[in-house]
Amino acid sequence: MTTAARSSGGFTLIEMLVVVSIMSVLAMIALPLAELSAKRSKEEELRSGLRQIRGAIDRYKQLVDMGHVIRVEGASGYPPDLSVLTSGVPDAKSAKGEMIFILRRLPRDPFAADDLAAEQTWRLRSYQSPPDAPVPGADVFDVRSGSDGVGLNGVPYAHW
Repeated sequence: MTTAARSSGGFTLIEMLVVVSIMSVLAMIALPLAELSAKRSKEEELRSGLRQIRGAIDRYKQLVDMGHVIRVEGASGYPPDLSVLTSGVPDAKSAKGEMIFILRRLPRDPFAADDLAAEQTWRLRSYQSPPDAPVPGADVFDVRSGSDGVGLNGVPYAHW
């Protein structure tokens, strides 16, 4: 047999080992990048959810201040819970008794367990609560993530 006839038969064991080792190195590089990308995606979802809910809380307070939502005597004017933002409140200035809906749906905390309802995924802060020790109360002044994790920026999700 000639040399040309023997070399066209297939790959040698050495060539196969080189290909397998290159593929494993590429996989070792790609896996952390995929995990990083997934974490970034969840963090962006968290930022978006916090913006939506905080904007809706502020809008509810504006509606109370403008007289569209009746303020309960002695209340802060912030929503009593997060469900009010999606279930709607009666417009006090409407002769037809129309409802005001502030959010179509309540976003979830992407770092929370999947079996929890969206409203249960957030930690709440009442108006009377100090910023350095937020606790829930009679109203919802602010929300934060229920996760104990730390973001890629080094800041805990609960402080976003």
